[in-house]
Amino acid sequence: MRAFIGSLGASLGLLGLSLLGCGIAADAATAQSAPPAQAQLITLGTAGGPLPRGDRAQSSNLLVVNGALYLIDAGGSVTTRVVQSGNDFRKVGKIFITHPHSDHTAGLATLMVSQWEYQRAETTDIYGGGVEALVKGALAYLTPNAEIRWAEGKRRPMEETFKGHDIASGVVYQDANVKVTAVENTHFQFKPGTPPYGKYKSFSYRFDTPGRSFVFTGDTGWSDAVAELAKGADVLVSEVTETDDVIALMKRNGAWQAKTPAEQDGWIRHMHEEHVTPDEVGKLAAKAGVKAVVISHLSPSPEPNDDFHRYADTAKKHFNGPVTIAKDLMKF
Repeated sequence: MRAFIGSLGASLGLLGLSLLGCGIAADAATAQSAPPAQAQLITLGTAGGPLPRGDRAQSSNLLVVNGALYLIDAGGSVTTRVVQSGNDFRKVGKIFITHPHSDHTAGLATLMVSQWEYQRAETTDIYGGGVEALVKGALAYLTPNAEIRWAEGKRRPMEETFKGHDIASGVVYQDANVKVTAVENTHFQFKPGTPPYGKYKSFSYRFDTPGRSFVFTGDTGWSDAVAELAKGADVLVSEVTETDDVIALMKRNGAWQAKTPAEQDGWIRHMHEEHVTPDEVGKLAAKAGVKAVVISHLSPSPEPNDDFHRYADTAKKHFNGPVTIAKDLMKF
């Protein structure tokens, strides 16, 4: 093990190759080039929902500012996607979770253990609503591996490497590269008295950098607070959900028929009230006066090889600026 750690530099090259060969295969041709800039957005994962996909990884975005890496959400395959984007996963020091749904967090534990195994020296800070419990759970999940590695010579405890920070609306982080502002959105509308009420919250984030501003809606229903947060932003990265498309797919694979009538009603309410449609994306962008829209968090479609361009066309009925349907590893 000590010899292995001593040859870390060579091993990291092999790690990059192995990560490229595992998980969801990336289509390098879809990775767009962006001109050099102080701040660059990379859409690492653009799928919405917990259903595994072959063409898209789950929700995650990477903001690169003067070489510093800021991760927004950590859906499945996030570590692989960071490597495929040409960045070093060990350098992701700040992670901002919009909400604790699995399609936004399933890759967090893998990223954490990868950083720990490959000698990240600094603490990785993780921000969001309910993330202290999320990080505690991830550390518990990784404890058997950590105890084995400890016996093999590891010395820095994992709990010293990762810190969760529960947040409230307002400025949640600031350094020389970014000021991060969060607002609670409308994705979680729990009834008072239910177990998650007041315990878990869903946030949208704004990143103001020296040259550009980026807003990430995360999952949300219509929200005036999000529109205010996004006011004048250079790039709005918005989720989108088209309920009829998702129901059609669920009917095709039998998942819809397996739900009780009450479950169907609850699911439809959730989709209508706690997500935004393509029409609402356009209205949100127009109300906020943003310069450009990137539509992401694309739910599975009943149509094979769906390009989702109809979503952009619908949004453009209300918003006159550029609207891009995101693919994994695009750069803006």
